[in-house]
Amino acid sequence: MIAPRPTTATGTSVSAGRRRTVLDALRRGAVPESGLDLLATGLDRYEAALNSELDAVASGASVFKAVRGEYGSGKTFFTRWLGERAKRRGLAVAEIQVSETETPLHRLETVYRRLTERLATASFPPSALRPVVDAWFYALEEDSLAAGASEDELPAEVEKLLTARLAEVSRHAPSFATALRGYRAALAAGDETTAAAVLAWLGGQPHVAAAARRSAGVRGELDHFGALGFLQGLLTVLRDSGHRGLFVVLDEVETLQRVRSDARDKALNALRQLIDEVHSGRFPGLYLVITGTPAFYDGPQGVQRLAPLAQRLATDFTTDPRFDNPRAVQLRLPGFTQESLIGLGATIRDLYAEGAGAPDRIKALVDDAYVADLARAVGGALGGKTGVAPRLFLKKLVGDVLDRVDQFDDFDPRLHYRLTVTSSELTDVERNLATAVTAGDIDLDDV
Repeated sequence: MIAPRPTTATGTSVSAGRRRTVLDALRRGAVPESGLDLLATGLDRYEAALNSELDAVASGASVFKAVRGEYGSGKTFFTRWLGERAKRRGLAVAEIQVSETETPLHRLETVYRRLTERLATASFPPSALRPVVDAWFYALEEDSLAAGASEDELPAEVEKLLTARLAEVSRHAPSFATALRGYRAALAAGDETTAAAVLAWLGGQPHVAAAARRSAGVRGELDHFGALGFLQGLLTVLRDSGHRGLFVVLDEVETLQRVRSDARDKALNALRQLIDEVHSGRFPGLYLVITGTPAFYDGPQGVQRLAPLAQRLATDFTTDPRFDNPRAVQLRLPGFTQESLIGLGATIRDLYAEGAGAPDRIKALVDDAYVADLARAVGGALGGKTGVAPRLFLKKLVGDVLDRVDQFDDFDPRLHYRLTVTSSELTDVERNLATAVTAGDIDLDDV
């Protein structure tokens, strides 16, 4: 799935900034937020279908996709890689972690709030809600002037355009347009505090000051049903402000299996509702992705618990994985093998060496044989489960080995480094898979 590629697709050298972003994330044991094209090859089997879907969304269609894979198979990597491709097509993106306490799926108003908090574009990091809204009003002004409006007529003409473009949204969520009017009025009056509060309310934030809400003409807080209308409104604002759509990831949906049965049933039904709304065409320009483990899709405490949802997500995975259909509603990520893990390590080693002071020394001391030994050792520390090893393997490779070789002229990883894996640096899944050897040292010379 992953193979060496130390340069960009055009063969040009990687910039220092992009390299640093990737390596800093791996050093922390995290998936990089960007620069994933430097690491991803072998995804060509998906590219044609996914590119076609992204192009369709950029042209006003809507798509739902479910990604399945075991822990460590690269689900987060895959969705961020796909999100980068979405950004290059002019889509805004948002990655949302589903959780029982912070973002329960059965409360769509919370999901919408997290979406606006995590909203990013090619030009603005999260939260990009305010720049997007400001760009929308600017576009309305430009369109009004282009239609012949004078400066005196501009406010009234902008109001007409606002009403016209949000007409469909206002059928379901009239307070969305009302809040936008309140935000613009507060800005015109020079009241930044009220403007910021109204925009927070528009983003689904609770506990907005009552005075700000009264000023904007809105009441209460966003609820589960209003969230869908606000999402529809956000898509309209994005499109009119120069963005071609919105790419949204609901990550780790399998956490639904651990919540109370009543909350789980509500969440599964909310997911079914979302899928139906996407397929109905209500959300033009939306590409919605969920990720989960096979147990979530196939087990009794997940999708199979709600028959209509199971029917919508049903995909045949009985054939050889080589023949999986990338156009299907579900995509199966095969996960890492020992060979692909070693290939990933070599990719990172080459990427690191490109920006190092002594690249030849790095490639000599951290050669392919050493990378293979380290990969096997980390897999051994996790009970031989190669599929869950990538995060820890890359963290050790960058932070424990490559950094030391780069900084200390006399450091030789085969002589001076013994792999140590402690319980505190493992995730719950990794800890459950770790064998008794985890608490001790693993000598790479003995692997």
